[in-house]
Parts: sequence; structure tokens; C-alpha cells
Amino acid sequence: MITVHHLENSRSQRVLWMLEELGLSYEVRLYKREPTMQAPASLRAVHPLGKSPVISDGEVTMAESGAILEYLVETYGNGRFVPPPGAPERLRYRYFLHYAEGSLMPLLFMKLVFNRLPERVPWAMRPVARAISSGADQTLLGPQISSHFAFLESELSGRDWFAGNDFTAADIQMSFPIEAAAARAALGDKLPRLKDFVARLQARPAYKRALEKGGPYTMLK
Repeated sequence: MITVHHLENSRSQRVLWMLEELGLSYEVRLYKREPTMQAPASLRAVHPLGKSPVISDGEVTMAESGAILEYLVETYGNGRFVPPPGAPERLRYRYFLHYAEGSLMPLLFMKLVFNRLPERVPWAMRPVARAISSGADQTLLGPQISSHFAFLESELSGRDWFAGNDFTAADIQMSFPIEAAAARAALGDKLPRLKDFVARLQARPAYKRALEKGGPYTMLK
């Protein structure tokens, strides 16, 4: 039995979704966030970094969502949710499986941190904090994030999914940052393909079943 150490409202929702797409049996061990929104210390008993997602599968303990999705598809997929070796789609699949957390999420996380900065400092410092936040957004984060989303929109101009015309684990991996942007109204009318991508993801039966297993998914809001 596969066990998913699932932190509420987190990236580990993607792991539940992958398991549902594969039709595998699994157990969910739910961890509640601390008032600070950090993961609880009890997760360190599962993995030294105390982060989620983590899965246990027999003797295997695996962390990092991209690595987990690769492991599940390679171990249980029987050729599903991954393009065949040697196909050009396989290279795009590998790229987007790593791009989601390696390139896109750091920018979105930095934007979130800077946006929340003014509310996290003493009131006397808030004008300075707002100026820093606005400056970082206008000169650094905003332009880079816009460039990334224009790139992603163009990537979907000639195919249905990020690797090709078939849904793969790379689309599951890409879901979190794009859903996060959609929930914050960052996918405007200039990004119709990405908006359609989110709608198609959320319409998948396995996506809906994963939400039922994982609980409310409100961190995107």
C-alpha cells in the first residue's frame, strides 16, 4: 500500500491526483498546517526536511513532487502518462516536469512573499515595505512572470497539452503554478489557452476524486 504524507492545501494534491489517474490504492495521512502556515514538525519523522509531499511505498520513501510523479509513472504506469522513449514529446515532458518547480514556482513564491511583506512588518515600517514590494514587483517579478506566462501560452498554441497532444504527468506537475495564477486572477483574457488548460484539468474525474481525498484546496486563493 502506498502512503501519501499529505499536507493540507499544498503541492501534494498533485500526488493524490496522479494516483487517482493511475487507479492505484493508497492511504492518505493528513498533516495540518501550523498557525504560521508552515508544515508541522511531525513531518520530520517521515523525511528529514519535514516537507510535503512525501510517499512511502514499501522500502521506498520519496520526496519532491516531480520525482514522485516520475516514480509512480515509471513503476505503475505501464506506459501511460509519459511519451515513449525517443519521441520529441519525451523531451518536452521532461522539461516541463522540472520547469514547474525549478523556474516558475520560485518566481510566484517570491511575488507572494513581497506582496505579503507590508502586512508582516510593524505599522510604522509599512510605507517602506509597500515601496519595496511595489518596486520588486514592477522591476523584477512582474516582467519575468509575464514573460513566463506568455511563453506557456505559446507552448499550448500547437498542441493540447504541454508535452504533446496526450495528457501526461507533466501536465499534473504544471497544474499547481498555473492554478495558483488563475486563482489570483493573473490569467487574463490574453492567456485563453492557459485558462482552457485549467478548465480541462479541473474537469477530469481523477482530479475531482483527488480533491475529495485531499480535502479543501484553498491555498490557491
